[in-house]
Amino acid sequence: MATSTSRWWALGALALCTLAIGLDSTVLSVALPTLAGDLHATTGDLQWITTSYLLVMAAALLPAGMLGDRFGRKRMLLGALVLFGAASVACAYAVSTGQLIAARAALGLGAAVLMPLTSAVLTVIFDAGERPKALTVWVTASALGIPLGPVVGGWLLDNFWWGSVFLINVPMVLAGLIAVLLWVPESHGDRARRFDPGGIVLSTAGLVALTYGVIEAGERGWADPRSLVTAVGGIAALALFLAWQRRARAPLVDLALFRSRAFTWGALLSTVAGFGMFGMLFALPQFFQAVGGSDALGTGLRLLPVIGGLLVGARIAGRLEPRLGAKAVVTAGLLLMAGGLFAGATTGPGTGYGFVAAWIAVAGAGLGFTMPPAMNAALGALSPERSGVGSGLIQAMRQVGGALGVTVLGTVLNGAYRDGVEVTGLSATAADAVRDSATAGVAVAEGLGDAALLESVRAAFTSGLDLSLVVAGAVAVAGAVLALLFLPARPAAPEPGAATRPPGSLPAPAESVP
Repeated sequence: MATSTSRWWALGALALCTLAIGLDSTVLSVALPTLAGDLHATTGDLQWITTSYLLVMAAALLPAGMLGDRFGRKRMLLGALVLFGAASVACAYAVSTGQLIAARAALGLGAAVLMPLTSAVLTVIFDAGERPKALTVWVTASALGIPLGPVVGGWLLDNFWWGSVFLINVPMVLAGLIAVLLWVPESHGDRARRFDPGGIVLSTAGLVALTYGVIEAGERGWADPRSLVTAVGGIAALALFLAWQRRARAPLVDLALFRSRAFTWGALLSTVAGFGMFGMLFALPQFFQAVGGSDALGTGLRLLPVIGGLLVGARIAGRLEPRLGAKAVVTAGLLLMAGGLFAGATTGPGTGYGFVAAWIAVAGAGLGFTMPPAMNAALGALSPERSGVGSGLIQAMRQVGGALGVTVLGTVLNGAYRDGVEVTGLSATAADAVRDSATAGVAVAEGLGDAALLESVRAAFTSGLDLSLVVAGAVAVAGAVLALLFLPARPAAPEPGAATRPPGSLPAPAESVP
């Protein structure tokens, strides 16, 4: 049984795990322009380097949650940390985009186990009264990667080679291993739950095909038959997955979870928030470097207002939610995020940093308003016995939102950039390089001493950024409407059958191992 003190130490261990994931998710953002040069990566390659991590993570979250419930959450956490550390080393020493994409996929697999099981353990060791505070710490630890990743990564890129940005995961992993061993209690959920091979295959195939089709559409155009067929095939596979889950004797996803409005809409709205934020973080570092001329460290420092806004937003939301309810706070948060994104859509090549800092801070505050209350609404509807698979489903939806945010908004940005950049008079090789990415376009323009081309590259990229922010803002507005219509005002009671336990205790002995 976890004591009052030990469960807060356990929270610190779980926060270290999520900090490592958050750090890895954003440290790459400042390295994208460097990778474009050193590894000769196209915009499509950069999207795959980012999306392979998110996609594998999303595809593996569901079985990871189930495996944690069955074999023990602490045991799975320790194994995932080892995999995460080894994959980080593989990323650091990759010598091609293909190797880096593969190593990032392995990194995503480790993260896929860490994310649902850390939140599942929170559901087990904290009661409804303390869970919002614990969840705010957990979300904040993950969010700290937003500034720490770019700032630390920027300093490393300015002083070492790009692989060093992945090696910073190693000390985090070692600290996490020690902390989990010392303070996280072992716990189980439904240990009799069987595997669902059909569900795993269909969900993975659908997610991979859908994301690949969207990325290819950005490279080849939306009228490209192969891209459309692949994307539609992915949607069809996901539809088959849902149909299979209704029939399967031991489904990968228990669709009965969606009978709870709090679970359904809390998970969906946190997904909407992730869509806009991941898409924004994919584009902003390239804007700061290609358009603003910042180095990697300067780019990281320029992203700090995002976390500042998030921390302020989360603190205010934590005070308002008990009085106003989740519906009002989440709706306000999504509208605040939309306001920041729409303001950002007026950014031009010559816009000063003060304006950019203001709108990204507002967008970050909107995320802080939205994410903890939405997550608490969803987790509060889960019993401890189903916390692993339920948390896996929540995290899978969030990561799908992040992957689609990078993919869809990256595709919108790339399409607008390619259509807007002026390459008349350039050789075929130079023109192709300019169209590949804004980073390559700036390098070509500076190499040729062509001021007009440089201006065209920066204007075209900014135009693409603005269009992608309009799309992200529209999605946030749609989320606010859905929150207002469907999200319950107050957290839901746990599922029927959940045992009442004193704060910090674990489930009955049959479901836990001290």
